[in-house]
Amino acid sequence: MKHSLQSNWAIYRRLLGYLGRYWKVFLISLLSMTVAALTEPAFARLMKPLIDSGFVNRDPEAIAWVPLAIIGVFAVRGVTSFINEYTSSWLTGHLVQTLREQMFAKMLRLPVQYYADNQSGRLVSRVSYDVNQVTEAGFSVITVTVKDGVTAVSLLAWLLYIDWQLTLICLLVLPVVSLCMRVVGKRLRNLSRENQQNMALLTQVLGEGIDCQRVIKVYGGEARESRRFHQAAAAIRRNAVKQSAATSANTGLTQLMIACALAAILYFATLRAQGGAFTAGDFMSFLTAMMLLFAPVKRITGIAQAMQRGLAAAESVFEFLDLPEEPDHGHTALPSTRAKLSLSQVGFRYPSAERQILRDINLQVQPGETVALVGSSGSGKTTLVSLIPRFYDPDHGEIRLDDVRLQDIPLHELRRHIALVSQDVVLFNDSVAANIAYGVDEVSREALVEAARAANALEFIEAMPEGFDTLIGENGVRLSGGQRQRLAIARALLKNAPLLILDEATSALDTQSERLVQNALENLMKNRTTIVIAHRLSTIESADRIVVMHQGEIAEEGTHAQLIARAGLYAKLHSLQFKDEDAAEG
Repeated sequence: MKHSLQSNWAIYRRLLGYLGRYWKVFLISLLSMTVAALTEPAFARLMKPLIDSGFVNRDPEAIAWVPLAIIGVFAVRGVTSFINEYTSSWLTGHLVQTLREQMFAKMLRLPVQYYADNQSGRLVSRVSYDVNQVTEAGFSVITVTVKDGVTAVSLLAWLLYIDWQLTLICLLVLPVVSLCMRVVGKRLRNLSRENQQNMALLTQVLGEGIDCQRVIKVYGGEARESRRFHQAAAAIRRNAVKQSAATSANTGLTQLMIACALAAILYFATLRAQGGAFTAGDFMSFLTAMMLLFAPVKRITGIAQAMQRGLAAAESVFEFLDLPEEPDHGHTALPSTRAKLSLSQVGFRYPSAERQILRDINLQVQPGETVALVGSSGSGKTTLVSLIPRFYDPDHGEIRLDDVRLQDIPLHELRRHIALVSQDVVLFNDSVAANIAYGVDEVSREALVEAARAANALEFIEAMPEGFDTLIGENGVRLSGGQRQRLAIARALLKNAPLLILDEATSALDTQSERLVQNALENLMKNRTTIVIAHRLSTIESADRIVVMHQGEIAEEGTHAQLIARAGLYAKLHSLQFKDEDAAEG
């Protein structure tokens, strides 16, 4: 979402909407910062009786009450400032937490294509970095604007009351200050957007350095990755210097203008005092108010950087929150299913692809049937099974489950009936039990043990230091490939879904592990409709039906024996694979 499409006020109105539920705390914060702001002109006001009555006239009564009044003013300021700081921090914390929770919830509902098109580093940067910057455009700016605004206006009112002619000199610098803020603000907004991209790149390089560290070590990529990280870190450093320079130039020019105005005021005030129109108390009160006015004006002009950085971050956050989610308009309840699948004239192409990945796919899968998909890489096998849980929707044609269009079934109900085991096993940095029972609210230890036993995983689980309570590390880094695969199978067994998708679940395993995993898969496939993508054709010879895909189309289908007898594409693939295996064994 470009800045031209979303005004600053629209962003602030949306941010204030998050604070609406805490309006009582927000009101207390505003009241406390207003009272704290009014103590500054009150202090300037006390300078007049202190000088005129205390030092010039030596009034004993004034000498007694003015110091006490000053103590009272600062006591009120201390209490109200504490209340303001506490409530501001409380509100800011809730704002950050709410935005982060909303962004994470949005992330879980985004379509799969979003993750294919966007860097993971940018997504992490948005949730961790941009949200913190939003608070600077949110409550931090509001605090400075209200508190320093009230302080500046009340001090200016007091200055006008003392001598409006001298005060007019102060007002002459305001247009120049405003112009500086506008020019510098535009520059800072652009720099902040650039910094968000730099932070995303840094996060991306850092994440790849962690995830790909074995490849980096083996292939000697340390120097390359160090250069990439250096470039990203240097870009952030240069951006920070540019932001600091722009802010410093703005603040310095503003201070120079105020200093010129102050010098002029001192000169004319001295001339008026010589004529008797100005008392020593008036002059001291005026000078105090002028000096006190300097700090809030400086903070207000200096807030341009924080505001522009925060507004750029808020644009990024709201752009993310406004992204379209997975289409979920289903209204047909499907509490149970026989897992009968029907694909009619299904076609699909990825948004960035030049050609159709799938063309006019027609396939019927009966309840309890095992259908294997085979074919060369790029033939569309994985894309086809990705349409069943609606990771993608077909461009044309339709897929039905029990004669109900997939788009008519609510996503959560559709996916509740599906279990997926793929070659890229995803495990969480949690216990073995938590990984097997993932997505299940309550499960007995007996059910966990039974699922692990059926997946041929019980033996190695019980041999672990804490059994089912053992932490397995990030993505199961402490387990072998076969062990990770069997945990994924145990997870699918525990879910007990009627429709099972196996995406090359035994690839890249040694012979012993493959035998254990294959045996576990046979347990898993019992009494379920199963769609298997297989690289090793020997693992699917017993399938009820084998579908051979070629360049996005179904080339042939039948049983293993039928397809071998037909001497077509499947027979050729089968012959080539077994020749390769014989050569490898020889």
